[in-house]
Amino acid sequence: MSLAKEYVLTYGQLGDFFKALQKGQAPQLFTTQLLKDLGFTSSNHRAFIRLLKALGFLTSEGEPTKRYHDFRDTSRSRAVLGQALKEAYGDLFVLRSHPTESDRSVIEGKFKSTHNVSDNVAKNMTNTFYNLLALADLDSQPPVVVPPSTNAGKEKEEEKATDSPALPRLTQTSPTLHYNIQIHLPATKEVEVYNAIFKSLREHLID
Repeated sequence: MSLAKEYVLTYGQLGDFFKALQKGQAPQLFTTQLLKDLGFTSSNHRAFIRLLKALGFLTSEGEPTKRYHDFRDTSRSRAVLGQALKEAYGDLFVLRSHPTESDRSVIEGKFKSTHNVSDNVAKNMTNTFYNLLALADLDSQPPVVVPPSTNAGKEKEEEKATDSPALPRLTQTSPTLHYNIQIHLPATKEVEVYNAIFKSLREHLID
């Protein structure tokens, strides 16, 4: 599991800070100068950058991540932050799935024992967590973007095949038989013999 140890002393301004992230464009690199430009000029505000890294909003180099960009969508920002808290403070949610003010002493004790810090530091960690918790939705999940189906091309080809004209069918006919009859005429000069042969053929084959 995990339990982030980053905290801010100006935890009461976390709500304004995250609203400022939503209003502006995501920078190529989140710097202390950007903090000042957003109106957070105190040296205590620099801890906001470390907190964003712990929540997965920034890389270790300070570049905004996909989570940072997703959070800027106000329709799902609370769900995005809720998911970030579950990952960064996983150990706390093992103790309490939905921490409330009545669990503050338990949460503070967990910070103190895990990170071996003083009571004052554990209290600041706890205050940071609870102020983040007020901005998050633990029950909603960020919407998942479904990639296009890999069968789309196949379906398109099937539609194309359906729209193409059908090939004409070959008609089948019943087979027919042909006979070749060879007649060997006798060698004779008698015309009556030939007449008799042809007369017999006509009677038996033609008529």
